[in-house]
Amino acid sequence: MALTTVEREPGSFRSASPGLRLILFCILSITLMVLDHRNEHLVGVRKALAVTLYPVQLLVSAPFDIRRTVSESMATRSQLQEENLTLRQEVLIRSVRLQRMAALEAENARLRALLDSTEIVGDQILIAEIVSVDMNPFRNMLVINKGGSDGIYIGQALIDADGIVGQITRDRHYSAEAMLVTDVDHALPVELARNRLRTIAVGTGELDRLSLPFLPLNADVQIGDLLVSSGLGGTFPPGYPVGVVRDVRKVTGQPFLEIDAEPAAALNRIREVLLIKPGGRDPFADPDNIPETNKPATISAPPPADNTTAAGESG
Repeated sequence: MALTTVEREPGSFRSASPGLRLILFCILSITLMVLDHRNEHLVGVRKALAVTLYPVQLLVSAPFDIRRTVSESMATRSQLQEENLTLRQEVLIRSVRLQRMAALEAENARLRALLDSTEIVGDQILIAEIVSVDMNPFRNMLVINKGGSDGIYIGQALIDADGIVGQITRDRHYSAEAMLVTDVDHALPVELARNRLRTIAVGTGELDRLSLPFLPLNADVQIGDLLVSSGLGGTFPPGYPVGVVRDVRKVTGQPFLEIDAEPAAALNRIREVLLIKPGGRDPFADPDNIPETNKPATISAPPPADNTTAAGESG
C-alpha cells in the first residue's frame, strides 16, 4: 500500500502541473495584451515576425497564384473576344464622360480663384495586388503586397476603379493589412453629392451593405443618392465615391432614419487596389513627365460632384 501511495503522489502532482502552466500562460498573455493595447510595445515584434514569415506566406499562396495564372492563360478565344468587346465599350463610355473634364476643371479653377479658395492638388497613387483575404465572417480584412518598404503608412486610403475600398491598419514592412469600409469597426465621413449633407457611413460586416445611422427623420435623403468622401478626419481625400443609397426607412419611435447603402467598390471581386497619398503633383501639368511602370504615379484627384455648382451659387 505504501508503494502504491508513493507512486500515485508524483502522478497527481504531474496532473496538476499543466493546469498551473496554463494559468501562468494566461496571466502572461493578458499582461502582454494590456501592454500592447496601451503602449504598443509589441508593434516592432509583430513587424519582425511578419517579415520573417513573408517567404512562408509567398510559398503558401504560390499554388493559388499558379492556378490563377494557368486558368487565365487557358481562357478560350471566344471569352477573350467577349471580354475585349466589353472593355472597349467601357472605355468608350468613360471617354465620353471625360470629354468635358478639362472644361469643368478649368471652370472650377476660375471659380475658386474668384472665391480666393485653396487649390486642390493631385493625389499620388501606388498600385498594389491583394495577397490574401480574411475569411472571418466578423471581420472584413485583406493583405496587400506593398508595405512600409514601399512608402505605405498606417491610415493610408485604398480605392479601386469604382470607389473607396478601405484603409491600411497594420504595416508588415513587405506587406500590409487593410480594413475594408464594410468592417464593423470602420466608420467613414461622407456627404451626399446632391445636397452636400454630411454624415457617417458605418460598416455592417456585409460586403454589399453600409449603414448611415445618424441622419434625422427630416433629412433630405433619397434612394439612388451618391455618397462621396467628405475629407473630414484627414484619412480619405474628398470627392471619392463611397456608395449609393439603396434603402431609406422610417421606424416608429426612432429619432433617426435607417439607411442602407451599397458600396461603390466591388469589394468581393477586387484583385488590385490603389493606395492614395494626398498632395502629389499632376502628371498632366508636364507632358514629358510620364510615370514608369510599377512606380508611384500621380493623377489629378477628381473634385466633388457638386463643387462647381456650390462655388457658382456662392459667387
